[in-house]
Amino acid sequence: MLIVMKKGASERQQRQVKQYLVDHDFDFHQSTGANRTIIGVIGDTESVNRSELESHSGVHVIFKIPGES
Repeated sequence: MLIVMKKGASERQQRQVKQYLVDHDFDFHQSTGANRTIIGVIGDTESVNRSELESHSGVHVIFKIPGES
């Protein structure tokens, strides 16, 4: 699963998303570009509550990776 943060998402918004992932026993890898930050979620993402995660103010869009459970 990939979480694309909104352009200009603050550090606080990014920390909130990462803390949500840690609180739900996921690991992640962050890739920071010039305009966007992408967070790759590691683990069985079937249990992720997407609507709850998408409600974080800094989240732009969430992508499930094909073949992912």
